[in-house]
This record gives sequence, C-alpha cells and structure tokens, in this order.
Amino acid sequence: MRTPLRLVPLAGLALLAGGLTASGTAYADPPEQIINGTFDSGHAPWWGTGNITLDSSGGRLCADIPGSTSNPWDVIIGQNDIPLVAGETYAFSVDATGSPAKPAKMLVQLPVDPYTQYLSATPTVSEASATYDYTFTAPVSLPNAQVAFQIGGSAAPWRFCVDNVSLKGGAAPEVYVPDTGPRVRVNQVGYLTAGPKRATVVTDAAAGVAWELRSAADAVVASGVTAPRGLDATSGQAIHTIDFSGYATAGTGYTLRADGETSRPFDIGADLYDSLATDALKFYYPQRSGIAIDNALRPGYGRPAGHVGVAPNSGDTSVACLPGTCDYSLNVAGGWYDAGDHGKYVVNGGISVFQLVNEFERTSYARSGGFTDGELDIPESGNGVPDILDEARWEQEFLLSMQVPAGKPLAGMVHHKIHDDNWTGLPLLPNLDPQERHLHPPSTAATLNLAATAAQSARVYAAYDKAFAQRNLAAARKAWTAALAHPAVYAPAGGVGGGPYDDTDVTDEFYWAAAELYLTTGEAQFKNYLLASPLHTAPVFGAGGFDWGHTAGLGRLDLALLPSAIPNRAAIRASVVAGAQSYLAAQAANGYAIAYAPNGNAFDWGSNALVANNLIVVAAAYDITGQATYRNGVVEGMDYLLGRNALNMSYVTGYGEVNSHNQHSRWYSHQLNPDLPNPPKGTLSGGPNSSIQDPVAQQKLVGCVAQFCYIDDIESWSTNELTVNWNAPLAWISAFLADQGAGGSPAASSCSVTYTKHAEWADGSNIEIVVRNTGTTTINGWSLKWSFPTGQSIDSAWGMTTSQSGPTVTATNLGYNGKLVPGASAYLGFIGKPGLFANPNPVFFTLNGASCTG
Repeated sequence: MRTPLRLVPLAGLALLAGGLTASGTAYADPPEQIINGTFDSGHAPWWGTGNITLDSSGGRLCADIPGSTSNPWDVIIGQNDIPLVAGETYAFSVDATGSPAKPAKMLVQLPVDPYTQYLSATPTVSEASATYDYTFTAPVSLPNAQVAFQIGGSAAPWRFCVDNVSLKGGAAPEVYVPDTGPRVRVNQVGYLTAGPKRATVVTDAAAGVAWELRSAADAVVASGVTAPRGLDATSGQAIHTIDFSGYATAGTGYTLRADGETSRPFDIGADLYDSLATDALKFYYPQRSGIAIDNALRPGYGRPAGHVGVAPNSGDTSVACLPGTCDYSLNVAGGWYDAGDHGKYVVNGGISVFQLVNEFERTSYARSGGFTDGELDIPESGNGVPDILDEARWEQEFLLSMQVPAGKPLAGMVHHKIHDDNWTGLPLLPNLDPQERHLHPPSTAATLNLAATAAQSARVYAAYDKAFAQRNLAAARKAWTAALAHPAVYAPAGGVGGGPYDDTDVTDEFYWAAAELYLTTGEAQFKNYLLASPLHTAPVFGAGGFDWGHTAGLGRLDLALLPSAIPNRAAIRASVVAGAQSYLAAQAANGYAIAYAPNGNAFDWGSNALVANNLIVVAAAYDITGQATYRNGVVEGMDYLLGRNALNMSYVTGYGEVNSHNQHSRWYSHQLNPDLPNPPKGTLSGGPNSSIQDPVAQQKLVGCVAQFCYIDDIESWSTNELTVNWNAPLAWISAFLADQGAGGSPAASSCSVTYTKHAEWADGSNIEIVVRNTGTTTINGWSLKWSFPTGQSIDSAWGMTTSQSGPTVTATNLGYNGKLVPGASAYLGFIGKPGLFANPNPVFFTLNGASCTG
C-alpha cells in the first residue's frame, strides 16, 4: 500500500505572469505556457535524459527509446519552469505516436522530491497519430512546474514522437461523471435460492414504483412495488428497495425492471460462491516473492522469480538493515508482495496469514465444506496438506525470517518491513526491480503480529508438521517476551519506497497475541494477561471495522469460537453477537445494505475489506447462535461488493458483468501495457476512499460522496489498490457463503454427542463419547466426525473404528452398535495422545454429515 502524498500549498509566491488575474480568472485568449510546443524551430528548451537523442528535424520532437529499462522515469523528455497558479484549471494537449505502440506517462508535476503530480495520464500511443487532451486544477502556485513524458520501462526499443504540446489556463474544470449504467442495482453474481434477495433502485419517485423479475427468456416470473428509502447518505441518491426474496427458482440470466430501467443480469442458485471461494485464495500464488510463477498453474500469469538476486534485482536472500540500525543481514526471501508494489510488510502479512489459517480452523467448530489438498493448483499441491495451509505457510515462513536473531540488540523482536529504497514505477515486473532493498527497524506491532500468527500456526499445523509447529511456538514465545521488554517501539510515519504502517497503540496487538498464545498453550500467564486487559471486556467491533491496525477483534473472535477454559466464555461470545447486531443495524439503515457505517460517512482506505471484515463478525454470530438472521445478513452484505452499490459494479475482478479490473499493480498492468494481464479473477479492489490521496482521484473525484470516491484506474492507488489483507476476508466470507448451500436453514439436529475426558496425564487422556439418536427414525450405520483443536490424535479406541487425516477424525460403527433406534445411544471411547500444547475438547460433531448438538 502506497504512502499517501500530502499536498502542501507553497506560501509567499507572487502571482505569476501568463494572463491570470489575482482571482484566477482567465483572459478571453489565455496565453500558452509551453515554449516551442510545435517544434517549428528546433526543440529548445526541451530536454531529454542522457540515454536518448532528441530529433526535431521533421517538425516534431522524436527520440529512439532504448529497451531494457525498468522504470518509466528511466527515459524522460521534459520542459521545466512552467508557471502554475493555485485554483486555476489548465488544459493540456499533445499529439503523440509510438512505434510500436507503448504506454507513455504524461505528467505536470513538481520537479523535485516528492515529485507531486498535478496531472498524471498514461495512454498507450500507437503508430497512428492521436491527440491526447486532459484538464487539471492546480492545487498550489508554482513558478517552476515541469511537463514530462516518462517513456522508459520497456524491454524492447521503440520510437516516440510528440507535436503540438500545449498547456493553457482558463479551461473549464473537467467534471468526471462515472458510467453507473441502469438505475436498478443488483448483486451481479446472483442470489442464493433460499436466501434474501433485494436490489436498490435510484429514483426520485415519492411513492413505490412497480417492479418485475424477468427470466432469461424475458418472461415475468415475479412482480411487486418498491419500498421508498429516502435519501441515502452514502451515495447522495434517492433510492427505493426491491425485495424479491419470495421467489426461489434457480436459474441464470434473470433481470429486474423498475422505473423504466433494466438491471444487469444475475443468477439464482445454490453454488454461486464456490468458484469465488477458490479464486479469492488462488490470488495469493501469483503474489509470491522468491519463486517463479508457473504459467501452467496460472495461465497468463507466469513470470520469473522476483527478488532472488538475479540482475537487476539486489535480491532478498541477504538484506541489510537501513544504515545505522543494525549490523547484520537476513535472508527474507519468499513471502507475498503486499500489494501492487514490491514491498513486504509484517503487519499486513500477519492479519492475512491469520485470516487464511482461521478460515481453515473454522472447520473445527462449524459446518464447512472443508479444504483439500490440490484445490488451489499450487506447487505444493499433492503433499497431503490442504492447499490453503500451504499457501498461508509461504507467508508465515517469511514472517518467521523477519525475527531479530539471538545475540543481537532487540533479539526476538521482528523487523517491521522490507522494501525498495525508492518507489518504482508502473509497470514493473518483480524480477526487473533494480532498487536496493533494506530491512526497516523492528517494531512492537510487528513483533506481536508474529507472536499471534506463530501461536496460531503452532496449533493448526501440529497435525501436519510437528517440527514446523514447534518452530512457530518457539518463535511466538520469543516474540512475546521481546514485546513485553520493548512495549513501545513504534514504526515511524512517512518514508519512501513503501507504506509506513505506523501504529502507536499496540494494546490491541498485545491482546490478540495473548489470546492466540493462550488458546494454543492453555498457560496461566496468557490467561491472566487477557483477564487483566481493559480490552477483554471492552467493545472491540467499532463502526469502521477491524484491520491491520485494529486487531483486538481477531483475539475476541478466536476466544469466542475456539474451545478453551477461558473464564466466562459466554460473555465473550455474547460480545461477538452484540458486535454483529451493530453491523446488522447499520446494514438495515442503509439503502444499499452496507454493513459499514464509518464516522462522518467518511469511507476509509480499503473500505471494501472493512465491509468484508464486518461480515466475518456477523458470520461468527451465526456460528455461535445458529440464528438465520445472521446468516442472511452475511448473504445480503455480499451484495454490495458484487454490484449492489452506487457505482453499479462488482469490486471483484472477473465477477459480475461490470467489474473492477484495473487495480493498482506493477505487474498486473494491462491498462498500461497490453502485454501484461489484469489482476487475477477473484481480486478485491480496495474500494471507495473519501480521502482520495492519489492524483487521478484528486483530478476526478473532488467533492465525491462516500460510495462515489472510487475510480477503476490503475493509477488510483488510494481507491483501487489490491492487497493481501483485502483478499483474505473476501476468501473467508466467500467460503462461508459457499458452505450455506441454497441459503436455507440446515435441518434440525437428530443426534447429540457428549465428549467426556475422564482422566488426563502427561502423554495421554481417557475419553468417553456418547452418541445418542435424538430423532424420530432409526439410524442404520453411522459415521461420526470431529476435528481436534491442537493436533491431538487417537492411540487406541473401542466401540468404533477410527481414521485420522490431519486434525479430522472419522469414527465408524462396529457391527453391534451400528443400529440406533430413536432414543438409543452408542458408547465409545479412546486413549488420546495430546497435541504439542493444550488439550481442549473438540466442540463440533457431525453424524452421517448432519450436525449434532453438544
């Protein structure tokens, strides 16, 4: 995630020459600000970088651009000392060609650090001459702005020519009006057959208007009248709601018609989220650093390994600290690139690993389709471990590598991040990044992220790789001890080459880490820390949702849902349900059913991920209570991300008729280079951001209202970035929805299970299980399943035959106890081997695929 640039007005500058009055009013014929833009007499005062020769002999300015450059600014043609007046709107125009066709970045900017851009456009120029016209409003007065064409970054040489370059004040301000399509807004993927089905209509009608649901054959299959909702604060629109929940026939190509408008098409069915649940996880493999991406596994996305020390990379296999901060180097190869840049950040990686592993861990306490080995088509597929855990491990190994070695100052702490010393341009494949990279100093926040994810990984991976689990627990303990010794080491704000991820309140990270360490070890020291923390009884699910900088909710969720001996667990679970209720209240109050109500209606950077995180809380309430209102809240909450929003677009690449697909990325840069792909299918855009920090957003979205503070442009890094921590909640929620089938309530339980630990010793325990038929029909043959929470296993069993795959146990009847008439019970037992750590009882059982009560 980029560091937002701050535009600072320059005080004390006199009004500049050039036909502008003090009020900024233009003369009737505003003067030209560009000198010699027609190149009729040479090309002075235009200049070029030393790797090109300017040629104006043909009445236009041309240059042969060398290949094998990395960044757009490696080759520049420019003119300096262009005067700008704050508040004035300028028209920029140029005729340009490229042979062969290549992207050319056109800028009006501050000519010195931080190179603030007032106009930024990157058209692809071709052999056919075309005129490119743009307008922008100068936010500051400058005597020395720069017009620049940045034309580097191409592997192959090409020829670039410009003519009739013009910059004039007095232009009419450009009014950007997004194409929002039909005024009927729907989930463009579709609606679960038995789930809620609502849409939003933008209309000024005071009373309800008629609506029709039409099949793919254009037959009316349902109808009704809209419900007026008044003015929606998040969009500034007058809206109505269509509720067609009563229609429950599966099919494809449905549309809604109302107020003279027809929606984009959508489906109704029971398996709408299966592919998204997989695609959202497949996003991570092409984000990997330190490994070549196999085109056979991701057709169209293959690329060489990035940052492995092959020129021009400096590599991540031996990275030194920033000068003056440490005397060692670390091998921090691997991990995921955090976002659309080449940086790797512990706090963003931490929450992402947690949510992927937590998505898997949910199978131990709730009905879930489960995760398999081979479903993601990654290099590790076929190793006997579910692919989701293999993918999460790729990043967790990186997090472990960022820990300060023993014997060094701050040993056990964790370096905050590693990234380039300067920002790189777009497009730029990771293997072509020429920048030097450095480790940034440790921080308490990063250290606690490792303590939390390593403790979580220790218990979850124990069933698959005990050595890896032990390594994680050791690292978690070291990190916790180091954080207690250094509780206020904060990452600085600002900087270049990577996002700061600064955070000066780490009480929430301490709470999260203590929760994970307690759930894994059961040790009193962590329980006591939790019980003494003010956060333990405080509301932690705020209006804006949780994220990398607000992690107490992660600890609260796990304490509520995972088995442990934490005191007053009922109150912890009730607090999650209360948080879910607050998000459902926000959803009900919003005409677009957004489970997100930030203070002041100011949408945050990454608002789409915050929406998804809030839906995770609602899903957790469903797992706790089993009440349909929470399940339905998650189902309807997803509508916003997939098209039922003010912009009438899906924010997930490849899903919905109109979807975001130009997310900010250096290697998914199809918008800038047709030879490169768009982001993979299943990639979530950051979404509306009221602060609009980037130049493209500032040019086009000034004065935007909440939902409209978004543009699907690769240069809009403040509204349209992709990140690993935004796709993680998308994957989590998509998997939850895929588990809901058609969206109806599951059948009532017809069995009960009691699980009693009669005795426990250092290396074993004696367990009794009683399975009772609470239904009205006889069970002839049964298969009982459960998952051990911390890597336990069975040594010997009676009354059943058992098999175990990872943490999951399958127990089947013996001949004599396979028939259970209503009210009958089967008495089973086993000698258990403890996991590496705590030995809590499992909490979720299924009998012949149906859930049993505890």
